[in-house]
Amino acid sequence: MRKNKDGLRSDELYKAILQLKTEEECRRFFEDLCSISEIMAMEQRYEVAKRLYNGAIYSTIMEETGASSAIISRVNRSLQYGAGGYEIVFGRLGY
Repeated sequence: MRKNKDGLRSDELYKAILQLKTEEECRRFFEDLCSISEIMAMEQRYEVAKRLYNGAIYSTIMEETGASSAIISRVNRSLQYGAGGYEIVFGRLGY
């Protein structure tokens, strides 16, 4: 994990996220934490990842989500070579 300029890790943020109990709490926290465009970008990347995970092809994903091929490629790299976070979530959600 990267350290910020003060040498502190961002573990506190992840601990804060784990305190959220409902979708509504999560939505409210992220609306306070992120800009609308940041939230929309994360939502799009998540949707792309879900579709790639389920075997969709790039052209279909582009058409259905509006994501560029560059975004789809970046998400695909995360699925293939990332830290495994998507797989944890998708497994728990039954995708």
